[in-house]
Amino acid sequence: MAEADIAHSLGEVPIGAVVVFEGEIIGRGHNLRETSNDPTTHAEMVAIRQAAEKIDHWRLLETTLYVTLEPCVMCMGAIILARIPQLVYACRDPRAGAVGSIYDFAQDERFNHKVEVTEGVLGEECSQMLSGFFKELRAGKKSKKTL
Repeated sequence: MAEADIAHSLGEVPIGAVVVFEGEIIGRGHNLRETSNDPTTHAEMVAIRQAAEKIDHWRLLETTLYVTLEPCVMCMGAIILARIPQLVYACRDPRAGAVGSIYDFAQDERFNHKVEVTEGVLGEECSQMLSGFFKELRAGKKSKKTL
């Protein structure tokens, strides 16, 4: 959630992620799409890149990825390709979720890697954070229109 707070402070959608190996955080990320003008800089992608760099290998075996929102198709693709065995996420994304909301890439038999998923850890807190952000965003757009 601390990474999500950083994203929020930058005006980004407040999503944060960490990759943990043997109890140590080896990758951190928060959304940077607006800041970087790069559509691939989702929190998960940033954390995965940092973790791979830290261990000097693309296979992130024996790691756990924690993220505040259900990963999208792009991020689930990266999770599968990086061979991350465990995913823990807080709340579902009914518009773009690829771990059960729209698709379920974690258990798709056609992939050569399965991801063990835990859903709902800090779910209410993360859901409120996201709802609050979008409420603020809508209020800001509404006040600009009235000017």
